[in-house]
Amino acid sequence: MRDAPATNIVFLLFRGITQLDFTAPAQALCRMPGAALAGVAASLDPIATDSGFSIVPTHDFATAPQADILCIPGGHGVTEALGDAATIDFIARQAAGAEWVTSVCTGAFLLGRAGLLAGRRATTHWAYTHLLPLVGAEFQPARIVEDGPVVTSGGVTSGLDFALTLIARIKGDAVAQAIQLAIEYDPAPPFAGGHPDCAPAAVTDGLKARVYDAAATRMETALKP
Repeated sequence: MRDAPATNIVFLLFRGITQLDFTAPAQALCRMPGAALAGVAASLDPIATDSGFSIVPTHDFATAPQADILCIPGGHGVTEALGDAATIDFIARQAAGAEWVTSVCTGAFLLGRAGLLAGRRATTHWAYTHLLPLVGAEFQPARIVEDGPVVTSGGVTSGLDFALTLIARIKGDAVAQAIQLAIEYDPAPPFAGGHPDCAPAAVTDGLKARVYDAAATRMETALKP
């Protein structure tokens, strides 16, 4: 009996990526039976992340395998990537042949720029959800949103939840549960404050003032014609 073909999981990499948007789902998805991961960028040069270190792509746009699962991470570098025609074209071409099209955090806006969220329900990082209509999407307040073959997830850490959810859809709950156990994903955060719905208002307001009000304005500017 022939071995089943590999499931190609293609992650887009770009300068300014939030590394956990990529590495968290990659850590779970790489353990899915038959998985073959590729980190794809415009070139094979190291990609500077938001964490002070770089990631080396496995493929460039020209040599990337066709994705069965396409995943677009987010990060502050999304605003620059939105204006890069080669990046948007790569997303659109890969999505056309993919079984699943997915994003983590603000990667949703790259999907949207490629025309993949029009008329769909979606989510993204809490600080940017009000901008989803600019790419034709309807915001659904959830950590993971599935709309047909398109799966979007919230900010950063939600990438791990998204990956386990997708593994369960593809390989069944038992496989996903085994992977969750293998990576000891049993979160017990020290504070009940990972989302504005439960964080102290002063913490949310302070963070928005320091970071996200300006970041959302930059994103809005990049999304508008």
